Amino acid sequence: MPVKLVTDGTCDIDSQLLQEYEITVVPLTVNFPDVSFKNNEVSLDSFYLKLETDKVFPTSSQPSQGEFYTVFEDLIENGNDVVAIVLSAGVSGTFESAAGAREMLLQKYPEAKIEVLDSKVTAMALGLAVIDAAKAVKAGKIFAEVVAQAQEAIEKVRFYFAPATLEYLRRGGRIGGAAALLGSLLSINPILYYVNGKTAVKEKVRGAGAAVTRMLNLLHEDYVAHGLDSIVVQHIRNVSKAKEVAQKIFERYGIEPLIVQVGPIVGLHVGPGTIGIMYKIK
Repeated sequence: MPVKLVTDGTCDIDSQLLQEYEITVVPLTVNFPDVSFKNNEVSLDSFYLKLETDKVFPTSSQPSQGEFYTVFEDLIENGNDVVAIVLSAGVSGTFESAAGAREMLLQKYPEAKIEVLDSKVTAMALGLAVIDAAKAVKAGKIFAEVVAQAQEAIEKVRFYFAPATLEYLRRGGRIGGAAALLGSLLSINPILYYVNGKTAVKEKVRGAGAAVTRMLNLLHEDYVAHGLDSIVVQHIRNVSKAKEVAQKIFERYGIEPLIVQVGPIVGLHVGPGTIGIMYKIK
């Protein structure tokens, strides 16, 4: 049977690639006091403007089990096997929703082939794993081979984010007010990454420029150890800096990174000005 891929709205894969690889996206929801919307129902510029100006910090909510059930069942009934790759179970219940839908459907369709994989990351690190699996699908690989390639890609993707300010981490409850104030006074910029599926601080440096330099050094360390496959530079309303970083990467490695703005679900926690480097090692 043909294999179809499913992911969630934090993957940041652009619509052209989603269409090219026939990837289905199950969105998450952003909740402001006055309005709630799916992450794909609002332009990024209007979302980030609201994020900057709204006094009350928004929340996000995962897709329901029923939403995944509907998507999976439609694909199964049309004669497909299903591989879903979703954001880290360590930061969201999205994996739990998808896995629950899988269990329910296997009771109804015991011969169906459905796999739900925890990417252990989010944003375009998740996106790169999904795209790698999509290339396996396009190459005609069978269900088990696609699952294996996706699992391998998950282990090879890397995620680094450098927020421009600690304010959004504070507003989201990720750090305390005193820590945010001290960090701002000292111009401290944390470099965020994922370890065992949880967001953590890789390092703390002084200044946004130093944070970008350190992320580039981390990328280079992986280049020396493993080689580089795909690279994405992500940003939030900071495209000029993203282009500058991408140019440095291209000049050094001959790989032209994609430049992608971060979506609302991840973006609300780190805020405008953020720069991120996502990549997959060989």
